[in-house]
Amino acid sequence: MAIGYVWNTLYGWVDTGTGSLAAANLAARMQPISHHLAHPDTKRRFHELVCASGQIEHLTPVAAIEASDADILRAHSAAHLENMKRVSNLPTGGDTGDGITMMGNGGLEIARLSAGGAIELTRKVASGDLSSGYALVNPPGHHAPHDAAMGFCIFNNTSVAAGYAREVLGMDRVAILDWDVHHGNGTQDIWWRDASVLTISLHQHLCFPADSGYRSERGEGPGHGYNINVPLPPGGGNAAYLYAMDQVVLPALRTYRPQLIIVGSGFDASMLDPLARMMVTATGFRQMARRAIDCATEICDGRIVFVQEGGYSPHYLPFCGLAVIEELTGVRSLADPYGDFLAGMGGDTLQPAERAAVDEVVPLLAEIR
Repeated sequence: MAIGYVWNTLYGWVDTGTGSLAAANLAARMQPISHHLAHPDTKRRFHELVCASGQIEHLTPVAAIEASDADILRAHSAAHLENMKRVSNLPTGGDTGDGITMMGNGGLEIARLSAGGAIELTRKVASGDLSSGYALVNPPGHHAPHDAAMGFCIFNNTSVAAGYAREVLGMDRVAILDWDVHHGNGTQDIWWRDASVLTISLHQHLCFPADSGYRSERGEGPGHGYNINVPLPPGGGNAAYLYAMDQVVLPALRTYRPQLIIVGSGFDASMLDPLARMMVTATGFRQMARRAIDCATEICDGRIVFVQEGGYSPHYLPFCGLAVIEELTGVRSLADPYGDFLAGMGGDTLQPAERAAVDEVVPLLAEIR
């Protein structure tokens, strides 16, 4: 069965501004720099490795189509959409509202293509045209709540796709598994009162956003019990993430039995990422992907869609991403060239604090129906 792949040249044209994080500021002596932390080259390099490795020959291209206003409004407020239109129309773009999320002039088109790419892949997988796939979209989405842009995210791509699956494709149950290293606060916000979308976030505890992503954040009303946070202590590596997958994620998915699994596939938990303090390697991401794919085969006829989120190491993200692509295609193409260098740095032994952090989440799964 064909494996879908979304990439659009404009994903590599996202304008993140002139600063390292926030905009350059002369008074604060924050110099302009050509490579903002969220510079699109990181994801462009991932795409180029997919091509140079030969994996592209085992993937079916899926053309992104711009998400419509109706598509966006399934996850976001009209006020947020109008504000993004306003910023996009400014002569040089500007801050979308949180001080670090910049949009260049015309950037709305790329944000629509990012959300639309997630929709198109979801539609084709749901219809059976494709068995599964990877949407290498940009800008990312999981920090964008219902009413705002945040954390480099304009529209919440996984939630826009989940909303499409629910309202257009008629699915009753969708699961969003987010293994980006930062808390998926936006996804949590959008589905806070809705049991039709199970949201699971594996993240470094209190990394970003501040004071967010606690186990106690469970959802409200009909959605109570259908938001699961697994906050891991800094330093967690392959062993911690795989233990969380085995003890929390897979049991939750098996109990909930979604008709579609959407993975928010961030690679900023990698050992070389500058915006977190975790120690996952390409091998860890490969094993997480294998577990997720096998679970989808077991419970929802293999319907699984990976949607790119964060990741800020231009050196290592491409190889972490390639490991996931290889698990989708079933074809091995390249060894991890950083593997030997990183192997001695730890992360493959489960630490007591990591075990305890995961074990404290397990009892919460009893609330899933």
